[in-house]
Amino acid sequence: MSHLRSPGHWARGLVALAVTATSTFATLTAVAGPAAAAGHPKPATAAGQPKLGDACSSADLGTRHPFIKTTEVSPTITHFKGWYVTEGSTGYQNVTTSTQTTISVSVGLNGNVQGSFAVDTLGTVGASLGLNVQVNYSTTSSESNSVTWNFQRPGYYGVYKGTKKVTGTYGSLNCNRIQQGDGNWALKWIEGPGSGSFTTYTTLEEGAVRCQDKVPANSIMAKAQGLLDCGSAAAKAKHPAGAVAPTAKQTQNRLVQRPAPTSGTSAEHPKATGRAQAALNCESGVYRIDVPGKVLNWSAPLLANDGIRLRESTFFSAHLDNWRLCNVTENNGVIEASLWNWGNGGCATIPADIANQEQAYLTTASCGEDDLQRFYIYRDVPGSSKIGVQNKYTGSMVGHDRYADGELIRQYSSGRQDGTGTYTLTEV
Repeated sequence: MSHLRSPGHWARGLVALAVTATSTFATLTAVAGPAAAAGHPKPATAAGQPKLGDACSSADLGTRHPFIKTTEVSPTITHFKGWYVTEGSTGYQNVTTSTQTTISVSVGLNGNVQGSFAVDTLGTVGASLGLNVQVNYSTTSSESNSVTWNFQRPGYYGVYKGTKKVTGTYGSLNCNRIQQGDGNWALKWIEGPGSGSFTTYTTLEEGAVRCQDKVPANSIMAKAQGLLDCGSAAAKAKHPAGAVAPTAKQTQNRLVQRPAPTSGTSAEHPKATGRAQAALNCESGVYRIDVPGKVLNWSAPLLANDGIRLRESTFFSAHLDNWRLCNVTENNGVIEASLWNWGNGGCATIPADIANQEQAYLTTASCGEDDLQRFYIYRDVPGSSKIGVQNKYTGSMVGHDRYADGELIRQYSSGRQDGTGTYTLTEV
């Protein structure tokens, strides 16, 4: 086939007391490392992970790794209450704060964090910024929260809980063949198609701050101080001890974001039902997708609701192990194609209702205009038929758990790091 052959939560034990320069009032703050500028200037990967342009091997064709393209760190107040302390009401008090905003951890398409790729992405974010960020699905509380604080002097305070919200974008490192300046070919880590965004946050902090306290710029404390109604001291003295009505600014900042579902939901895919049969422009070549050096290969399901499985090709295979590449395009050496099965006339796909799940199985369905039916194919250097396969919609790589007859072909967000996601495309 010409396309294939062309070169072309808060934890007190993790926090420390920070005393302001002009008062003895302390606030509990997390030791979080250096501040980060918006728009991280260079792609970042975690220690031990490959970088763009590094050499890879054919065993890496079915794998991928994240790299961080941009980051932004924003001090964010999650809970707040204006609180007035009179001369006779100093000491420990329990203050019930109101929710200002809710932050949910997310990576990519889904409102939660599933699979090793998402966890690796957030781990890379933390390593590149020097911050201890959440790497699994979690959310800050959307309910009122209590803060117990020792108010040593009378005054007007902002009692708060807060964190550093970390957002940004990431890309995918994939292994593919690259033609070098001397005309020879080599396998390199490239920026694969597609990218996504992420949200996470650091350890939650709590504290109390006054208008006259000197606090670090762009800190969580400064963000809380900005919510205070810092008018004249005489005006504050008119308040009785205890809660102070929220100012217009505080009310405006209470934009509560409800957390996304944590599990059991399908990816929001517009073509889950009612696919129209698409007219395909298929290449003439017919292929088997084999396990290198083994006898088993991809075979389409004969029965409805079954998946694509590893099977041995025999006289009775009825072309279920024969595939054509259709509607083929190529960009920067990476092929995009639909995989049409000669035996049942369907296209390889990931079922829409489980597309957001790690290890969702592949099956076939009526061919349609659907990114769940589109796959990227990463190739070894010319002369080798080894490939890696990635679903366009989910971004996950294709592989199998073990080499066994009848084993389902599944998606893995980072691929199979033991090389079992590398296949061969053998023309028959």
